[in-house]
Amino acid sequence: MPLRHLTPRDQHLFWQYGRGADVPVHEPLVHRAVERHAIVHPHAVAAEHHGATLTYGELDRYAGALAARLVREGVRPGDRVGLFARRSIPTLVGLLAVLKAGAAYVPQDIGRTPPAQLAHVIRTARTRVILTQKEHAPRVPLPADHRLIALDDPAPYDPGPVPPLPPHPDDSCCVLFVPGPAGRRHGVQLTHRNIANLLLTEPGGFGIRPGDRVVQLLGIASGLAVWEILGCLAHGATLAIRGTDTDAATRTASVLITSPAVLSGIDPADCPRVRTVAVVGEPCPRPLADRWSRRAALFHCRGPAETTVVTTMGRHAPVTGRPTPNNTVYVLGADRRPLPIGETGEVWAGGDGVSAGYLGDDALNAERYVPDPFLGEGRAMFRTRDLGRWTPDGGLEHLGRATADRAGTPDRRPLLRTAAERGAGTVAVTR
Repeated sequence: MPLRHLTPRDQHLFWQYGRGADVPVHEPLVHRAVERHAIVHPHAVAAEHHGATLTYGELDRYAGALAARLVREGVRPGDRVGLFARRSIPTLVGLLAVLKAGAAYVPQDIGRTPPAQLAHVIRTARTRVILTQKEHAPRVPLPADHRLIALDDPAPYDPGPVPPLPPHPDDSCCVLFVPGPAGRRHGVQLTHRNIANLLLTEPGGFGIRPGDRVVQLLGIASGLAVWEILGCLAHGATLAIRGTDTDAATRTASVLITSPAVLSGIDPADCPRVRTVAVVGEPCPRPLADRWSRRAALFHCRGPAETTVVTTMGRHAPVTGRPTPNNTVYVLGADRRPLPIGETGEVWAGGDGVSAGYLGDDALNAERYVPDPFLGEGRAMFRTRDLGRWTPDGGLEHLGRATADRAGTPDRRPLLRTAAERGAGTVAVTR
C-alpha cells in the first residue's frame, strides 16, 4: 500500500486535499461541442477580428470543407497537421478543420517563430501538411514532400467527404512545443480527453455560455490559447480576437484568461462586463489580484502544459479551491512516497489531465511520466518539478522549482524564492 507509512490522518488528507472531484465529461471530443452550437445557433457570432465576423454556421461549413480537402491530401486520424499562423478568423477555421479530419493540430506563431524552430517542429511532429496564411507562406521551411495550404485562399473550401470514423478520446488533439533541457523544445501531446476534461468541467469552463465574449489575447502556440479558443467555441460564446489594441479587445469581454504580466496592463475600470479572470503562468501579485477580485471572480491557476495547462485552480480569497476535476495532485519525497501534510516535496500530477507524453523523446518521457501507484489501472503521473507543501487548510503552497538531471535525480535548491522570502506581496498558495 503506497500510503502505509503515513499516519491515518495524513492518509485521509492525502486524498481529501489531493484529489479533484469525480465529474463526468459528456463530450470527450471538444470539436463536437462546437459543431452542436453550429446546429442549434448557426447565426450566432463565433468570432470577430478587425471588424470582420464569422458565425457558427459559417465556421462549421468552412471547416468541414477544409477538412475534406485535408482528407484528399492524405490526412488521416492520428496524423499531425502544422498550423503555422497568426491570430485570425481563418486560423480558427484551420484549427477546427484539422480536428474534423481526425488529426491533431500543431500550432506555431508564424510571425514570431524562427525558421529553425519551425523546421524542428516539422521534423519532430512528422507533419505532411502545413496550414498558414498567404502572406506568411514564404517563412515556412517547407520540405519537398510537404503540402502547403493557404488558409485565406478560397480554393481549399470545396465540399467533400470527411472521415466516417471520429478520433478516439485518447488520440492527440493538439501538440504544444514547450522549452526543455538545453533550450530544446519538446512536443507535448494533448489528447481530446485531456482538453475536454479542462474545458467542459467547472471551474475550467468558467460558466461560459452563448452571449459571452472571450478575448484571445495570446499567440496560437501558447497553451493558454487552447483555453481561450476552444474554451470559448465549445460553449457557444464569441471569441474576440485581439488586434493591435488590447484595450479595445478587452473592453467588452466577459472572460479573460491570461498571465499576470498581461493582466497588469489592463485597467479593470475599462472592462465593466468582465465577470471571470483566470491568471496562469506565474504567481499573481496580491495587489493585482485584489484589484481585479473587487470586480470579478479571479482564479489562480497552476500547472504545466504537460498536465493540460493547469492542475490546480483556486478563486482568490476567501473561497478555498481544489485540484481540478478528475485530476490529482501529490506532494512526494525523493523516493516518490507521499509526505505528511506540511512537509515540502516535489509536486506530481495525475488523472485525466496528464498528457500523452513528448514526441520522439523516450528518455525524457521515462523521467517525467511514470506509472501512478495511487490511481493504478495503467494511469500515469507527471513530475512537475515544482516544490510544494500542503497547508493545514488544504492549500497547495508553491515553493519554487526543483531541478533534475536526465535520470531524474532532484536538486532541491529552489530556483524561485520561497514563500517566506517573497513575503505577502505575492499570492503563492493555490486554494
